[in-house]
Amino acid sequence: MLKKVVILLLIVVFFSHCKTAKTARKIKKTTATSFFNNQFTGIYIYDVSADKVLYNYNGEKYFTPASNTKIFTLFTGLELLSDAIPAFKYAVNKDTITIQGTGDPTFLHPFFKDSTALKMIKNYKKVHLIVDNISDKRYGPGWAWEDFDSYFSAERSSLPIYGNVVTVQKQDSLEVFPEYYKEKLNITDGFYGRDEYKNMFYFGKNRTKETEIPMIMSDSLLENLWNAIAPNKVSILKKSNIHPSTIAYGIPKDSLFKRMMEISDNFLAEQILILASSTLSDTLSSANARNYMLENQLKDLQQKPRWVDGSGLSRYNLFTPISFVDVLTKLYQKIPEERLFQFFPVGGESGTLKNWFSGNQKPYIHAKSGTLGNNYNLSGYLITNSGKVLIFSYMNNHFMHSNADVKKKMQAVFEELRDHY
Repeated sequence: MLKKVVILLLIVVFFSHCKTAKTARKIKKTTATSFFNNQFTGIYIYDVSADKVLYNYNGEKYFTPASNTKIFTLFTGLELLSDAIPAFKYAVNKDTITIQGTGDPTFLHPFFKDSTALKMIKNYKKVHLIVDNISDKRYGPGWAWEDFDSYFSAERSSLPIYGNVVTVQKQDSLEVFPEYYKEKLNITDGFYGRDEYKNMFYFGKNRTKETEIPMIMSDSLLENLWNAIAPNKVSILKKSNIHPSTIAYGIPKDSLFKRMMEISDNFLAEQILILASSTLSDTLSSANARNYMLENQLKDLQQKPRWVDGSGLSRYNLFTPISFVDVLTKLYQKIPEERLFQFFPVGGESGTLKNWFSGNQKPYIHAKSGTLGNNYNLSGYLITNSGKVLIFSYMNNHFMHSNADVKKKMQAVFEELRDHY
């Protein structure tokens, strides 16, 4: 009997090995064409249930990750933040409340519209704000200077408001959010955006698409925006002997992470790292959060990344496909599938993957894309027709093809895995 069991196991191992080898050969054949000659490509695919590497091509090499960086940011937020976002810290003295920022990006944000602080300050005659507890500069290292008025380059800050952007939309009438800038908006023949060094905003008279334009954040602007919603109450404290320590909690963290991942929101990603740092120190510092994670939860990574921001806007970031698979595996082992997969865009259905990588009968890709000029990466989870979960990272750097052409090549690999593994 034992002999038959051993023989059966050997047969299973043999055919499994043959299947893996066959799949690897097909993927190699797909990528071994002239299309890939003048670009840098890395592919790493891991069968999580079998605990084996299905395919590795340049998996240990460093790539510019773009928004795949947000996978590391997601992991950081899940590890360091409580179930509800720490909206701010505060202290009360008679009729005065002193609020210190934690980096929470949701206060009066166009999508979240969190009003935790607004509800609390109604009970006090005076509101003092402490905003000098952040070491991060308004932009991350390596961000493109010419993107100053692009929706994806909102400034980082300790106490964000309205997502640190002016949101403009024209349907039946012109809507400006915050209303503080409604009378100051310049209507043009076509141009929209902002002056480089001042909060002078422009919007095309025939434009109907909702448009977000970053504000230049300053203490005076923040004070004005707060006083616009709480007249004659609010002032910025330049120096204070008060050290707020009581935490006011806001929205559930999962809703913040889902929004960040689904639409690849750079501002939310940056602020999540700042939020995470608020759990480690009184000084807000995304570098502190990154270093803490690399020295603790991520100390076992096979290749230590160069990780400089939360969003992936910077071309200084360098990560390997193996590192992404390692972190995705940690997430898969810690979090139930239903909760984990809802953070990621779904191929053919949602977010940045809505128009790509759709399934036949049901979706099979749950992954985060990363796009910069001449770079396109995708890392996440692939569900095969046989029910296996594959964790993958497929990175393309420095190509001269169109993004669509690169995605078609990637899709051929994903469909081979889906249908035949």
